[in-house]
Amino acid sequence: MLKPKAIFLDMDGTILNHHNKVSIHTKEIIDDLRKEGIFVFIATGRNAAEIKEMLPEGFEVDAMITANGMAGYIGEEVVFEHSLSRELVETIIEKARENKVYYELFPYGHSRMVLEQDKEYVLEEIREPKPESVEINEWISRQKAIKEEIAWTEEITGTHFSKFYFFARTKEAINSWKMELEQLQKEMDFTMTPSSPHNAEVMVANVSKASGIKQMLERFNLTGCETLAIGDSDNDLKMFEFVSHAVAMKNAPDHIKAVVDDVTEFTCDEDGVYRYLKTNILGLKICRKMFGN
Repeated sequence: MLKPKAIFLDMDGTILNHHNKVSIHTKEIIDDLRKEGIFVFIATGRNAAEIKEMLPEGFEVDAMITANGMAGYIGEEVVFEHSLSRELVETIIEKARENKVYYELFPYGHSRMVLEQDKEYVLEEIREPKPESVEINEWISRQKAIKEEIAWTEEITGTHFSKFYFFARTKEAINSWKMELEQLQKEMDFTMTPSSPHNAEVMVANVSKASGIKQMLERFNLTGCETLAIGDSDNDLKMFEFVSHAVAMKNAPDHIKAVVDDVTEFTCDEDGVYRYLKTNILGLKICRKMFGN
């Protein structure tokens, strides 16, 4: 049995199933772990405002690291928040427009933004039908963003921004955009990471889930303790390097599985996190009849 003092859980493809929901079993195992004195944290690429509706009633963790390490919260308390510079924001939007790249800019405390003048080509990227290679969870999120969450605005307002999110219908298009961003990194300092083959995200330089975990461990006086993380994608790699024991989901791509200490026996759609934690942390047997296998 593993004996971590702190556990960090990714959301998409990990505790979230492919319809962007967290199961009641996952909530229950987190409750059980915390009762045993184990700290449990969320470490996600998602913004804080996106998370609540995906969680079952009564879901609680000790703290959340959001936007790939850009912000950290204990309940309503802000532990840390990093912000993209206004200059970087304006430069990237101009380049996104030149390349007709779907973008979402996330200000702290407000709806994500897209400029009205970019609406036509942004909408074109999420036209039906869904491209076969785009996972359903990402497609659902994009559809919901367009219908409910994006503020179409005449100009960018504010000075406090958590991240950029970029999406493309084809892998070729997003890879081309990543190359553009890599060229821009030679002039301006920032971090770029993907969380799927069809997206990329931009954060402040040297910020990642790992940097967020480090800050949160310091806040809880847990520096030097055994830590475990579970995730499934490229934006989890820095986190995996940082923690004591790294676990990839069964549904993770092979290059992620190749760099971790362990892989779950079940996918995110099969309550893989619940099953892994129940067996390997609490040492309890799973009632397989509960899952029909």
